[in-house]
Amino acid sequence: MGNVKPKGHEGKSQGPGVSSRKDYDPGVVHAEKSLPEDERDRSLRPQNLKEFLGQAVLKENLGIFIAAAQERKESLDHLFLIGPPGLGKTTLAQVVAHELGADFKVTSAPALDKPKDLAGILTTITDKTVFFIDEIHRLKPAMEEMLYIAMEDYELDWIIGQGPSARTIRIPIPSFTLVGATTKAGNVSSPLVSRFGISCRFSFYEQEDMEAIIRRSAGILKISIDDEAASLLAKSSRGTPRVANRLLRRMRDFAQVLGGPALASITPEVVQEGLTRLEIDPLGLEQYDREILRIIIERYRGGPVGAETLAISVGEAVDTLEDYYEPYLIQSGLLQRTPRGRMVTDRAYEHLKIAKPLTQDKDETNGFLF
Repeated sequence: MGNVKPKGHEGKSQGPGVSSRKDYDPGVVHAEKSLPEDERDRSLRPQNLKEFLGQAVLKENLGIFIAAAQERKESLDHLFLIGPPGLGKTTLAQVVAHELGADFKVTSAPALDKPKDLAGILTTITDKTVFFIDEIHRLKPAMEEMLYIAMEDYELDWIIGQGPSARTIRIPIPSFTLVGATTKAGNVSSPLVSRFGISCRFSFYEQEDMEAIIRRSAGILKISIDDEAASLLAKSSRGTPRVANRLLRRMRDFAQVLGGPALASITPEVVQEGLTRLEIDPLGLEQYDREILRIIIERYRGGPVGAETLAISVGEAVDTLEDYYEPYLIQSGLLQRTPRGRMVTDRAYEHLKIAKPLTQDKDETNGFLF
């Protein structure tokens, strides 16, 4: 049996201009880019709202909207999902289709190259189909124009002929629910956003929800995990289920190999050993995340330092730095963006166990004032 090569289209979720480096590796705890194993373990994805853990308010409201649509025997209003990568936008779209008992069609905006690609999908859907478009902020203007009419009137405008003899015809299509997902809501045009009747914004998961997700996934994978071990994993998962499931699979590997021939239980000791080997700390930072903070502290006295200068110092493109590394550092309270540049916080000094200078130049402290 030959080596199995990963398919070329997997993991294309990185945004435009992510990095000019072809060897960019997002790491285990970076949820921005899907890994092949994320697609293989589809069994970990919940099938209905009851199994979907966390996001309580969002889930409760969506359940009401689904029930109302079913009572009226109508398609659900178009749904706009907003949130960071790995929080369950694609999974929730599948859950909605399952709850409605409707067909589910999925694509991503970069895959829709020409209007005929979109027309081919919309003319073959069945009534009340849930049509999911990932990365909808990357949709081309021509596709958006087609969607405007399709979303409102359930019709497609199509041009037949060329030149003076060209004419437009409207093709009716079945009623459907468009689910658009994005990590960059600000990049979606206002006319498109206004056509979504339901908007759901995902937030990072709480510690309790993350522990419940890890225990559920462990049950599906048929491995036992201690409550304390689940708590340690949850703290290192950045409040992101995709990261939690990746770490759980890695801990399963460590427990199986280091714990003996039989599949051992995942204990706190296994988790601590595994996180140490993966160079992941209790805050979920990898070696490269800590290196960014150290560079700002050691080379630029804690900042401020401009994004371009910092990107050159760490050997990354500015877009990669801003889109992949900085968001979690900022959310964790370790980094600040000021008009004059990036500055580390007191918490960064404490986390890295580096003594903070007693005084700062007046010029540097002004970074907080303007």
